[in-house]
Amino acid sequence: MSQGDAQIDFYPATQAPIFRENWPRMRSHAIVPRSKEGWIDPVISEWSLEGAAWEDFHPHAEYNYVLEGELHISVDGEEVVLQVGDSATVPAGKLGRYWAPKFARMLTVYGPNPDGEESTDFKYEEL
Repeated sequence: MSQGDAQIDFYPATQAPIFRENWPRMRSHAIVPRSKEGWIDPVISEWSLEGAAWEDFHPHAEYNYVLEGELHISVDGEEVVLQVGDSATVPAGKLGRYWAPKFARMLTVYGPNPDGEESTDFKYEEL
């Protein structure tokens, strides 16, 4: 392939903004954004929690990789504690709870969601 045929999507580095004004200890931004119409390719985001917890229900799988800190995840009564370099998957159709007693920054990949179903049951809590 010649250089003129390259089709590279470039996503410049940006600082993750506060996710919502009333959730000041949670930051998130899309690296590869999702489509409201649905997606088959992975969606990638970076997010962080600082002395906070987050809970939501996903119609798609969610894969978290810890870049900094310590992240706790629980699903259906099972709990794991992730350190830097660890990863865990919350399966599609499950309510996941995520918390960082001090701080955690994660890279997250969302699995396919061809129908564009929204996540629900959001809950934010400061620890």
